[in-house]
Order: sequence, then C-alpha cells, then structure tokens
Amino acid sequence: MRVLQWLKPVFSYLRSRQRRWVLSPQATGLGLLWGLVVTVGGCRSASVPAPRQVMLQQSWELEPGDVVGGYLVTASLGDISIYLKGHRLRAPFSGDIEPAAAGVNCIYFSTPEIPAYLFRFCGLRRPHLGPITLGEVMGSGEYVHFATLRRQPDGTWAIVEPSSNVLERALQSR
Repeated sequence: MRVLQWLKPVFSYLRSRQRRWVLSPQATGLGLLWGLVVTVGGCRSASVPAPRQVMLQQSWELEPGDVVGGYLVTASLGDISIYLKGHRLRAPFSGDIEPAAAGVNCIYFSTPEIPAYLFRFCGLRRPHLGPITLGEVMGSGEYVHFATLRRQPDGTWAIVEPSSNVLERALQSR
C-alpha cells in the first residue's frame, strides 16, 4: 500500500505531462513499471546482508549443498529435519538473519541473547534477511533442517546438539 501511496504523485505528474506531450497509456505504464522495478530492486539489494561464511570445526563427507548421484544434499550430520507442511517459521528471539554462503536455501540466525551460538535453518522459501524482531516470520517451507552451532575458542564453529528450546520457539505461532 505504501508503494501505491508513493506512486500517486507520479501518476498525477505523468497525467499532467500526458496532456501536454500526448504519451500513450502503454508508454506511461511501461515507464512506471520500469521505475517500480528499479526502485524496488535498488532498495532490496541495499538491505540484503552478504552471505555468511562459517568455518566449521568438524567436516563430514557429505554436507548440505553437495550433490550425490545427481541429487542435492539438503541436510547433514547434526541437522534435525522438521516436516513444516508449508507453515511459517518465526524468529525465536530478536536478532539478525544472514544468508549462508554454503547450503541450500540456508540462513543463519543470531541473537545477542545467546551470543556464542548460531542457528542454521535450511529449506526456507523467501527467507526474511536482515534484522528481525521476536515472532516475525523468518520464512516458510515444506521441510526445514535445523542445526545449532557453538563458537569455539579458536574462532571456528562446531555443530552441537540441536537446541529444542530455540526450535520450539521458532515453530510456535504467535
């Protein structure tokens, strides 16, 4: 709705110009569509955080993003898979969401309330990226794969036992 309110003066201006220069409705519509694409695309690219590269302490033969027999690996050792049935997943705390550099539709959720941990969610469609508040929708999907990572003293991350508390909070609808 905000975009439509913002476009009102543009429509008004173009209508006034149309009377003077006789612009066709198709040309006006294409110009508006192009302006909207550039505006929305420009705003979106500025707010999307860069993918987060996480150095894991452990390594396994198969990890999310690998291909085996022509099929994509979507989860690995340390992930819990939940059949989400297309439902929404919500932010368990206020924090930040960054796209993961590796994996399939994976994001990392971090919160200052639990600073030594990262939470990886894979399989979300159209994930919310950037700052997020408690209870906001992080994304939705048919299946979501969840892993808990703990920061190690050497700066690497180790996949640890999944946090049922964080997962339960993300699954609850508010």
